[in-house]
Amino acid sequence: MHDISSFTDYFIFATGTSDRMLDALAKAISDGIDAQFDLNSKIEGGSQTGWIVVDLGDTVVHLFSAQQREYYRLEDLWSKGKTLLRLQ
Repeated sequence: MHDISSFTDYFIFATGTSDRMLDALAKAISDGIDAQFDLNSKIEGGSQTGWIVVDLGDTVVHLFSAQQREYYRLEDLWSKGKTLLRLQ
């Protein structure tokens, strides 16, 4: 992303299967990164909207419900970025 975006170097996209899972993923990412790398991550959005963003500075994590991920299709919007890994 660093070649096509001025605000971040990496995007991570993930899908959660429930509101509880989205909240748990956001908290685990934020707490783990903050503790291990002494960063002040920021969580935006909420599981009830189906989209949570965890801002880690040079990496932005997007956590979606399946419906919101299909609706927004951010992978398509940022398709010029290089895909490093895709898991299903």
